[in-house]
Amino acid sequence: MAQMDCIAALKALGEPNRLRILRLLLKSELDVNGIAEVLAISQYNVSKHLRVLREAGFLEIKKQGQQHFYSLTPNLRTHLARNSNILQLDCCTLNFDKLPQ
Repeated sequence: MAQMDCIAALKALGEPNRLRILRLLLKSELDVNGIAEVLAISQYNVSKHLRVLREAGFLEIKKQGQQHFYSLTPNLRTHLARNSNILQLDCCTLNFDKLPQ
């Protein structure tokens, strides 16, 4: 995927809960509460993970009133759709279908 810093991407992807969040967001956009409920982790931790994923360029935020909904960036979603859920970085390849649940 073009214009993604490999070090930031690998740092973001190096934590199992962040991978779980990305897998969830492949299906639909969610808010912090929704992610925390599905993954059974605290809202505080979800927020920290979302910040890292957003800074690495994986996520975007849509504000609706007081709520913030998170989704994959359009570039990432398109890249994964075109490549059978495989993320190709300049430094490595990651198959989202083979990640642990």
